[in-house]
Amino acid sequence: MNNHHPGRDQEPQTTSAEDAIRLATFDQYRGLLFSIAYRMLGTIADAEDMLQETFIRWHQSADQEIRSPRAFLVTIISRLCMNHLQSARVQREEYIGQWLPEPLLTEPNNDPLKALKIDESLSMAFLVLLERLTPIERAVFLLHEVFSYKHTEIAEILDQSETNCRQVLRRARQHVGAVGRRFKPSTQDNTDLLDRFLQATRTGDMDGLLALLARDVVLHSDGGGKAVAVPRPIKGADKVARGILRSMEKTVPREVVGHVAQINGKRAMIGYLHGKPFSVVSLNVSKGRIKDVFVVTNPDKLAHLPRLQED
Repeated sequence: MNNHHPGRDQEPQTTSAEDAIRLATFDQYRGLLFSIAYRMLGTIADAEDMLQETFIRWHQSADQEIRSPRAFLVTIISRLCMNHLQSARVQREEYIGQWLPEPLLTEPNNDPLKALKIDESLSMAFLVLLERLTPIERAVFLLHEVFSYKHTEIAEILDQSETNCRQVLRRARQHVGAVGRRFKPSTQDNTDLLDRFLQATRTGDMDGLLALLARDVVLHSDGGGKAVAVPRPIKGADKVARGILRSMEKTVPREVVGHVAQINGKRAMIGYLHGKPFSVVSLNVSKGRIKDVFVVTNPDKLAHLPRLQED
């Protein structure tokens, strides 16, 4: 991406005081910008790249161009993410097996993300749902439904007409259905069910596992061609239960140690092999039953997670 602006070379160098103010302003909105970028792109590395590129453009922009730093920064990152998604679509079509978002650690003491907006829209289930949308639909939907921007503001951010933004939102809502507008997680369900799910899978308890699963449960698994994973989603309680127990028996090494952590705003389990992240298992729960099981084993998508501290 070419960031050179004609005529900039002739401008006087900005002072370090101005630089410090610019940096402080950017830091003020870093959490918001990362929140938008990660939901748009589904990977931490890409979101951080967009953040870096946004900072470069912010740093190079002339003060007279900027009425509102927040609006300016949100505009830059939204457009960068849309452009990136166009190219990411091609990559995802070539991806081996199912593509799942990169698990994001959301522990309260996870410093860089202090200002991160954590709600149901950060969940694995919601992010998978967003994959049905085109880049423009995803941007309009997120800005309106998650970040509460008005149509007039979205039109300006995305350089679209207000009428077009309304039509795009209507289409996006149809694609994600009512599920996409339900941002109220039931934490208690998730807490209890995760513990019972882990117990049943550990002990190979088929009946116990079936009792937790919704009839139309779906198992999603992402190995990216670099780790063992089922190539496409498995549907139905019986098939899912058998698939999970078979994989526990045949493909999960005995030395894997489970550690419960907050991932994407929910309790999930990180499996560690010799101290390194080996897998992340998270659940989507509805009405007291498990609706989706998400298993990420692609090592590239686990690289951001901390190693297990040996006692």
